[in-house]
Parts: sequence; structure tokens; C-alpha cells
Amino acid sequence: MLNFLKKKAALIWAGNHVKKTQDFKLNAEIKQEEQLLMMVRTAEKTLFGRQHHFEDIHSIEDFQERVPVTDYEGLRAFIEKMKKGQRNILWTDTPLYFAKTSGTTSGSKYIPISKEGMPFQLAGAQSALFHYIAKKGNADFVNGKMIFLQGSPELEEVYGIKTGRLSGIVAHHIPSYLQKNRLPSWETNMIDDWEAKVNQIAVETEKENMTLISGIPPWLIMYFEKLIERNGKKITQLFPNLQLIVTGGVNYEPYREKMNELLGGKVDIIQTFPASEGFFAFQDDYLQEGLLLLTNHGIFYEFIPLEEYGKPNASRLTLKDVELHKDYALILTTNSGLWGYSIGDVVRFISKNPHRIMVSGRTKHYTSAFGEHVIAFEVEEALKSTVAELAAQITEFHLAPQVNPTEGLPYHEWFVEFEKEPEDLNLFSLKLDDEMRKRNTYYDDLITGNVLQPLKITRLSRNAFHEYAKAAGKLGGQNKIPRLANDRTIADILSEYKI
Repeated sequence: MLNFLKKKAALIWAGNHVKKTQDFKLNAEIKQEEQLLMMVRTAEKTLFGRQHHFEDIHSIEDFQERVPVTDYEGLRAFIEKMKKGQRNILWTDTPLYFAKTSGTTSGSKYIPISKEGMPFQLAGAQSALFHYIAKKGNADFVNGKMIFLQGSPELEEVYGIKTGRLSGIVAHHIPSYLQKNRLPSWETNMIDDWEAKVNQIAVETEKENMTLISGIPPWLIMYFEKLIERNGKKITQLFPNLQLIVTGGVNYEPYREKMNELLGGKVDIIQTFPASEGFFAFQDDYLQEGLLLLTNHGIFYEFIPLEEYGKPNASRLTLKDVELHKDYALILTTNSGLWGYSIGDVVRFISKNPHRIMVSGRTKHYTSAFGEHVIAFEVEEALKSTVAELAAQITEFHLAPQVNPTEGLPYHEWFVEFEKEPEDLNLFSLKLDDEMRKRNTYYDDLITGNVLQPLKITRLSRNAFHEYAKAAGKLGGQNKIPRLANDRTIADILSEYKI
């Protein structure tokens, strides 16, 4: 009876929640300016607000004139003041938390999360589940056990401000009604060594009634493989009531076939787009692609056409200006004090009513040694098509330019760890190259003009990416290995694992 009531309540809550979201979905363009000006008014007396004359900002145009696009380095001096406990620097008072992230050029980054911003980190995930329940018409998973593969919840203090990984911070805010159903235990979540942690999670969960599992795809795969190794069963055999997987952090599509094999049966998937800077989007309809952009969650969005990104006087577009199926660098202004902040992600819109996006790459993760500017979305879609046609399976891959080969023309080198190799690797390479040429006209021109030779695949040994991540200190949590590079820093290390 209690389980029935929980399901019924979840269905009612979900239906009511989805109805309430119609306003922001249909009026996002208008409400975005209202949201921006509300944040500007709130921060008028801060150090940043005074320096940028927030008192004179009364429109989006005023804001763009006074506040330049920046990145972490551009805000570092302000954040350093905040780390020393100074108040009213980027936002009113001091941050509630610092989310500590690993930067490639800036070292560790300390992303402020204000008391106003923290609730939206939780509301995004909650809204994703409510939309799923309403669309599915089924809330069975609320009566089972749920697991969230995440970083350690242990927090340190920086001048009185609690600091840690975002997933660890969020762990302190899980609603009480979910706590008794939530795994793993607090003690297991505190384990630093990721391999030991995943092994202990497998021990704690393998006999439980798991109904919802959440994490980024590479670490979900690691967890599932550990379970299968221990029990000799596919995941849906081990957890027959598993209904839903919630994932985010990277594009799910390149992992889908591998995940399907490990699952061994149908499980619903919803994708999300969270970051330390905010919870941006989620898949509001699990039956179709695209992530609903959260335009009422304390964030004002701007979009720079990717071809203009980094150039002086680049266009700063708002929701009303964007075009479908075009790539944009994502720029944020948040109610935690990030102003005109380039987060480094690239998105493309697939609909505008409501605004749905796909994450198509990273501004710093691309291959353009010859002017081709290949981005993640193109390589992932090309690989997806090739794998589907030639019945191969990919564990992970990395693409880098080979500018100075020992013989012949330069080329793109793909480092690939196969789960299941194609019958004919040469045919696979040719097909993949053809798919790339279809998706990137500049790459096609370089091949046609004999500037480049067709791509080459370097096969890597099993667990190569796992071993690389471990050696680089990037194993577990929200760490991700870049799939594209414009140099051979990662490629040279991966070459040690080639077959």
C-alpha cells in the first residue's frame, strides 16, 4: 500500500510540475532579459558591479557593451579575493560553496555557488525526473534503490567556504525522502581510490533492488563490467526492476551500443547537462533527442557563432537570434556571480519552441591543424554511423593530427580501443573517412585536394584509456578524456598502448 501511494504521489507531483514549466518553455526569450536585469540589480553594489557600471545597465545591449566575454582567467583576480573571505565581490555576500574543478590551463578552478544558485543545481535533476515520470506515466523506480556514481562528499574549507567536487556538494542536499533508498553508503562514497570505490559499490549494490542508476557513461560502464565480472549476469538480469539510467557530462551516443550490450535488455535513458557553473539542460522527452534548455534557472545565456569565437567583436547572440543546427560557444551569466563567462562548451539548437539543444563539442577540443576545424559532434556522429553499418563496438577513442608522418601526406590519426573489432579494419577506416567527409566540407576539401591522406586508425590494447586515465590522475568522478585534440600531447601517450 505504501509503495502504491509513493508512486501515485510521484505521478501527481510530476504532472503538476510539468504544467508549471509551460510558461518558461514558451516565453523564454522575454524572460531571459528580465532574469539578466534582475541579476544586474542584485549585484549593483558588488566590486564587479561597480567596476562595470551596473547602475547604467537597463537592457541586454547595455550589458554587452559594459561586460566583456571572459573565462576563468578573466575572473581569477575576483575569485582569489572571494577565496580569502572577502564579501560582495562577484555576487552579494560570500559564496555558499566553491565547486573545485580541474582545469587544463588554469590549474584547479574554484567555481562559486551562491545560496541563490545552489537550489537550481538540485531543481534541474528533479525536473528531469518529473518530466520522465509524466511522459512515461510510470514511477515504479521510486520504490527501489537508486545509485549515484559521484565524487567524494568530503568537503574542505577555504576561509570558511565549503569546497569540493560538485557531485560531492550535491550529496549533502539529497532530499530526506530519497536518502533511505539511496546507495552507496556514505563510507563507500568517501573512498578516494576510484577502482576500490567501484568495487565496493558493486559489493553493496549487487543484491539490491536497483531501479535507478546515475553517472557519466565511462564510469557506468566500469561499474557494470565489475558487476558482470562478479555475478556472470547482464545488468537487467541482475537488476530486473532497473527502469532508468540518468547520465550526463559527455555525449551518450558513442557509448550506447556498449551500454546496451552490458545491460542486456531495455532500460530507459535520460541525458542531462550539468556543470559546476549551473544545471543547463536535460532530456525532457526520453523518446526523442535534444535537451531542454533551462532558461528560468538563474542563468542568462549568450551564444557566439563558433566560427567567430575568440575573435574581436564576435557576435553575442541571445535566444531570439540563434539559428537551428548551427554551432555556438555557450556564454553564461549566473546568479552565483559569473558574468559573460565562456564555459568552453559548444551547443547547437534542434528546436526553438521550446529551446532544445545538443552539446556538439568543446571550444578547446577540436582538430584543426590544417584549417578543417573538426568538432566532437561530427566525429561522434561519423563513428556512430560507421559502427552501426559494420557491426563493431568502440570502448573509447581519441583523434589527433599527424602533421609530420614518416612518409606520405599528413593525416588524422584515430586511437581506438575496440570492444568488438570490425571484420575488415581497412573497410572500417574507409567508411569512417567517408562519413567524416560528409559531415565536414573543409575536411573533404583537404582530402580531395591531396593536402591530407585519408584517416588512419591505431588500435589500442584493452583498457588503454582506463590505464591512461589512471596514470594521468583522471580516473573517476566527473573526469573526462578529450576525444579531440589539435596537438599530440595525449596521442603520444596513447601510442604506448597501441597493438
